[in-house]
Parts: sequence; structure tokens; C-alpha cells
Amino acid sequence: MKEDAGGGAGTAGLRREQMLRAALSVIAERGYPETRITDVAGRAGASPALVIYYFKTRDQLLTEAIRYSEDSWYAEGTRRIAAIPGAGGRLAELVAMTCLPEAHAGARDSWLLWLDLWAQSARHPEVAAVRQKFDERWRATIRALVLAGQETGEFRAEVDAAGFAVLVSALLDGLAVQIALDDPEVTPARAFCLTMRFAASELGFSWTPPAGSRPARR
Repeated sequence: MKEDAGGGAGTAGLRREQMLRAALSVIAERGYPETRITDVAGRAGASPALVIYYFKTRDQLLTEAIRYSEDSWYAEGTRRIAAIPGAGGRLAELVAMTCLPEAHAGARDSWLLWLDLWAQSARHPEVAAVRQKFDERWRATIRALVLAGQETGEFRAEVDAAGFAVLVSALLDGLAVQIALDDPEVTPARAFCLTMRFAASELGFSWTPPAGSRPARR
């Protein structure tokens, strides 16, 4: 492509990342059905032809943008969790990054992207395959945290880590829909507390909501 002439692989990588960031911004703002290649190109300062060169189709742009967002989220999460000594605290940090905007600034935008991914997955097998990989990674992350806590004796040894991961991931997905839709009954703080109370009860560890995080009863 002429716009990449002389730039080399490094420049191409930066341009691709710039387009992914632009796609995330546009999709979160307008929703996937209303996002056009020209919108992303305009936000990235590129031509529509260059966006198509990198991503071929709009569906591929969606899945690649969410993959970029997920990889960034996991990189940050791995760094933050590694600094927390206890298994319960590490699990709480993971849930907080999922639910609470103060813990992760892009939490709500991330769930808006997932709403679009779920909708596309129901009708497009290639998108569904990508969604499945994302969910497998998420459940594997939760399962690994539970197994680590069981090895140190912080969590009940008899709990099925894989089954727990399925339950908690499904719980967070359901709550996230309400958060993304600004349901007044399901605030981020309430979703966080409900999830952590369930996790503490199932895994057998003590957890107290931090000051200021207790949701008001309506």
C-alpha cells in the first residue's frame, strides 16, 4: 500500500494498532451495526482502502479489535494480580477489573463491545469461533486462580475449579449486560459485591466489601 511505503514492519504494526484503537472507539460509541469502515478510517486518519487492506471485512475488524482489547486487559490484569499476595485478593482484583470503572477505566466500553460480539456470534460462525476462544481464555483464567488458591489452602479443595469458572463467568456476563445497559438496579458496585459474595461462599474464604463499595438497597 502506498500509505505504508518505506515504513517497514514497525510502521505497519503501529498503523494497525492505531486502526484497532480507532475501531474500539467507534464501535463503543456507535455500536457495531452503525460502524462503517469509513468511520474507522476517519478516526484513524487513514483511507478506507488501507483499513480493508489490513482487516479485509468488517467482521474481522470487530473480532480483531476485541482481541486487541482483551490482550491489553489480560496484560494489565496479569501485572496487577501478580502484586497481590492472597488468592482471595487476586480473585477480587479480577472481578473488580471486570465490573468497576474505578478499577478499570475501559470496563463499560469493553462490555459494550461484547454485546456486539455476542449479537454477531449468533449469526456468523466465524465470529462465533472467535467468541468461543475468548470465553475459553476467560474461564481458564478464573480456573487457574481457583486452583492456585486450593494449592495454598485458601480455597476449599473439594470445589470443582472448572465448574466454578463456568458459573462465575456466566454470572459476570449476565451482570455485565445490565451494567452496559445502565440498569439502575445493577450498578457496577452491586455487581462486584454480588459476585464476590457468591465466590467467597462457594470457595470458603472471608471477604468484606471495601469501604464505599456497599451498594444502596433500592
